[in-house]
Amino acid sequence: MGVIVLGLMLLSLTIWLGLLCFWGQFWRVDQQLEIEETQLESLPVVCAVVPARNEADLISTSLRSLLLQDYPGSFNVFLVDDRSTDRTANFAEGVAHAVGKPEQLHIISGVSLPPGWSGKLWAVEQGINSASKFAPDYFLLTDADIEHDPGNLRRLVAKAVQEDLDMVSVMVRLRCESFWEKLLIPAFVFFFQKLYPFRWVNNPNNPTAAAAGGSILIAREALERIGGIQVIRQALIDDCALAQSVKSSERVGDWESGRHSNSSFSSSPSSPSSPSSPSSPSSSPTVRIWLGLSTLTCSLRPYDSLATIWDMVARSAYTQLNYSPLLLLGTLVGMPLIYLVPPVCVILGAIWGNWAIALTGLLGWLLMTFAYYPTIRFYKCSPWLAFSLPAIAFLYTLMTLDSALRHWQGRGGAWKGRVYPVK
Repeated sequence: MGVIVLGLMLLSLTIWLGLLCFWGQFWRVDQQLEIEETQLESLPVVCAVVPARNEADLISTSLRSLLLQDYPGSFNVFLVDDRSTDRTANFAEGVAHAVGKPEQLHIISGVSLPPGWSGKLWAVEQGINSASKFAPDYFLLTDADIEHDPGNLRRLVAKAVQEDLDMVSVMVRLRCESFWEKLLIPAFVFFFQKLYPFRWVNNPNNPTAAAAGGSILIAREALERIGGIQVIRQALIDDCALAQSVKSSERVGDWESGRHSNSSFSSSPSSPSSPSSPSSPSSSPTVRIWLGLSTLTCSLRPYDSLATIWDMVARSAYTQLNYSPLLLLGTLVGMPLIYLVPPVCVILGAIWGNWAIALTGLLGWLLMTFAYYPTIRFYKCSPWLAFSLPAIAFLYTLMTLDSALRHWQGRGGAWKGRVYPVK
């Protein structure tokens, strides 16, 4: 028995060494939008699209932060009221007048959801269609529960233009105030980074693609190149689906003809004089996207209880596994092997007096704590929470199993009063 336990522990230890050394350095939390302040070299036209369904509690703060962006270029906000019943649109209109920018806000009353679309993406589609009359160079796709730092849009645009990116996305700082938020929210970010190492996402030669739906800046030409939002119209994890579509596309026509043609883009005295300029966003045929963290732009959505976090994860966890029973089985086996075996070996080794098992288990536990600590520090939580990753991983494993059960029961993908079954 001791030999089997030691073998499992050595396998777990090997996995952790591989993750730390060869898995895109996902644990470092070093891909951050605000690390380097960049200056705008040009002023593209930007239109924000905000789908909102019954967001009266949060829309005032969120919309105010958008309308008060310090971006000096042309910027309009299109809020799509997705058949709300709580006067979301009225609150939004009041905010626009309160900050003195009613002309900058365009409220669209959403029409009925057609077959084959998710509610959010249908709202985004309507917003993009309405915003297209401004011929924007970029669309800012954001949620109604995001409080944007005043410089968020300026930083996103500067990064996109200067680094020749088709899409820039930031995982906003999730709310982390209640006990359950402090226990589980940093781990949500940690697992996301492990699933999609940001350095791999940001490497144009690596096929890994991901985005965070709370704040996505996407070039209009890139969106048109992939066929528009309709190509992902049924996606429940729409941000990553959009990133995959963009990164797997080929930039050909817009590279040869120049991405931006609006006069507003080239009107800045310091803007490039031609599309072939080194700093022009059309200087390379290579499709590039970027994903990072934000320390200043935040989610307002509260998760005050285990139930609310559980529902948030269970809504799409099985979708992340492509509804595959085999991947689910691999998750149910792999998660305990990676996260639970080390602390269990510490306990068993101490009980049995087998110090090889105990010390090997302790080493594995310390390695995962070391990997998790940067995320804990990023969220300014107690360092001792880094040692709780095994228990947290166990809860997330149960959430994933529950996600599969909900799917098999026809309750998967429930959100805002809608359930989206898999076709």
